[in-house]
Amino acid sequence: MNPNPVQADLVTLDNCEREPIHIPGSIQPHGALLAFDRLGRLQVMSANAPALLGQDLKLGRAPRMADLGGDAEIYGAVQQAIATLGSGDSMPDSREVALNGHSFDLLLHAHEGLCLCEFELRDAGADRLSSFAQMAYRSMEKLKRQPGIDKLLEVAVAEVRAMTGFDRVMAYRFRHDDSGDIVAEARRDDLEAYLGRRYPASDIPAQARRLYVLNTLRLIPDVRYEPVPLLADAGHAEPLDLSHSVLRSVSPIHVEYLNNMGVAASMSVSIVVAGRLWGMLACHHMAPLPVPYAIRMAADVIAQLIAASVQSLTAREREAAMARAALLRTDIAAQIAQGHEAQDVLADEAPALCESLDCDALFVSLNGRVRVHGAVDEAWAAQLVTWLQARERALVQVDRCDELPEAGGGERYCGVLGLRFDAPRQGWLVALRREQVETIRWGGKPEKEMTHGPLGPRLTPRGSFDEWRETVRGTAVPWSDVALESATLLLDMVSRAHADRVLELDRLRSQLWAVLGHDLRDPLHTLSVASIVLDRQNATDRITTVIRNSTNRMQRLLRDLQDITRLQNGLGLALELEDTDVAALLVQQLEDQRATYPDTPLDVSLPTTLAARLDPMRLLQMSANLLSNARHHGRGRIAVQLTGEGGHARLRVSNPAEPIAPELVDGLFDPFKRQSISNPRNPGSMGLGLYIVDQVAAAHGGSIRYAYEAGEVVFLLELPLAPPH
Repeated sequence: MNPNPVQADLVTLDNCEREPIHIPGSIQPHGALLAFDRLGRLQVMSANAPALLGQDLKLGRAPRMADLGGDAEIYGAVQQAIATLGSGDSMPDSREVALNGHSFDLLLHAHEGLCLCEFELRDAGADRLSSFAQMAYRSMEKLKRQPGIDKLLEVAVAEVRAMTGFDRVMAYRFRHDDSGDIVAEARRDDLEAYLGRRYPASDIPAQARRLYVLNTLRLIPDVRYEPVPLLADAGHAEPLDLSHSVLRSVSPIHVEYLNNMGVAASMSVSIVVAGRLWGMLACHHMAPLPVPYAIRMAADVIAQLIAASVQSLTAREREAAMARAALLRTDIAAQIAQGHEAQDVLADEAPALCESLDCDALFVSLNGRVRVHGAVDEAWAAQLVTWLQARERALVQVDRCDELPEAGGGERYCGVLGLRFDAPRQGWLVALRREQVETIRWGGKPEKEMTHGPLGPRLTPRGSFDEWRETVRGTAVPWSDVALESATLLLDMVSRAHADRVLELDRLRSQLWAVLGHDLRDPLHTLSVASIVLDRQNATDRITTVIRNSTNRMQRLLRDLQDITRLQNGLGLALELEDTDVAALLVQQLEDQRATYPDTPLDVSLPTTLAARLDPMRLLQMSANLLSNARHHGRGRIAVQLTGEGGHARLRVSNPAEPIAPELVDGLFDPFKRQSISNPRNPGSMGLGLYIVDQVAAAHGGSIRYAYEAGEVVFLLELPLAPPH
């Protein structure tokens, strides 16, 4: 008896936390250690190495093959491991070797510039199990290095077949409807290939799926086994739950199914991802085949490794997709916030939206105006908007053609993902997926039939597994969770940004009416004064000019207001095309400009004549707005140049000025620009001039663009000499 047990030396937290366990200076005695540098010289060895390995080893010397028992495999493995030191490859290697009458596991790895070779003694009775363990370890190393799911499953079936000895190993991947495709297969050469075939969901009933999730590995070593009944005590009335039992007898229906396939032994290993049966490794043998428990457990670990890899790869793909979608949403929101119409922004970003939502085409509808991307019939799109409005939901998803309005022609779309961002004005972003016409290679006709089987009259499993093809129409690929999540976030963002823009437009329109009232009051007052003067004295040229200028100003304001009303209501601009001499028309307009604004010098370069077919009044409207813009925002001289080349008339209007701020350039041709209405240099402006020019140019098939060149603001108007057909 120890009278003072508390005085004994104890290991405490105070002293064990400082013990350098990573550098103890010794090894356990059931092996030997050798460490070589990059030049192959032996730098460190355990004291027992010469005796245990039976070799003459010297520190500081590179060993020869004779120093390692003359074994070419050992010598080659050591040299190969030393060679990896320079490449930085630290992947461990292992193999079984014999030396000095002993069996060893040779383990090699690199660390801190040295190659460590450990010879671990093997137990004489562990040869078979160790050989299998080495195979399982190498299989798992291969699986870890696969870059994608398809390659992962290809490697898995080959490794499981090599490990277990089954004649056929298949990888199933289940679909959204629980049918399963064979996506990888390793088989005996004389067996028929099942790769690419699909099996219906009914092959694995719901209760079987539940068991496959609970108990992930099932083995039938001999399909023709005779079930052994369970004997229960008289007082035990409840049946014994064998959900987790490895000996559980299987359904006679499943046994009949395997017999019909000519299978004598089977093993299935579940691939469970996020609590759901994602896939399965199915193993078949044409003769009875017992599989040791350790091997089965290794196969189960491989299935778990597959599940973890699938989850990781899927999460990585989802994260990347959601990150791309977030960047796109941010860009769209910024454009709408800058004053662009939501419909135009969404239409312009259609290619990126198609990629984000994984769709084939899309269209954007607002106020009865439809903009399409892809092969979409606009009349059908309008019908679809009416159909979507009746659903009374902000997000509508469909993947069947028979639920949608009948297509009039062209592409047939069966997948619809509708996002309603403006209910009163029927604002919809609609993503579309084409009809998926699919030829399914079933592993036998999928329907079960009522017949007399070995177990009496009932639904029996298929008796033939010959390939049976079926063409499926009228459906689209269902919308994935990632696409739906992206769509939900996009809908929320667009709805809020669009609503903010509508509120801002309402406020700006209120300002517009105030400005318009002020702008009309000035020329009306001028006309009133001029009329009084005319009553009192003879009219002079000056009074005539005042009246003409005021009248023209009022007419221009009213015309712009009418155009804005038409454009905002989606009616477009009416054009009256005529054969016109553009040069002569501009000469007259520029003479009026000189008379009206004598203090603003004009540098004019016009050809003698330039014939075009266009709307002359609209041309005067565009040029007047460009001249007005240059007069109000420039400094002094305005240069006007007209040329005709390449089938186009090009009108260049420039003037000395500071460059337009970069953040304002994108919205330069938008209506109701906040910066225009509050511009102190032009308090009477409504900010509509450039918008009108842009819309009229587009109606002619032309364009207007801004540039800053050599200290001058430049607007270049380009119109086709002949109208587009």
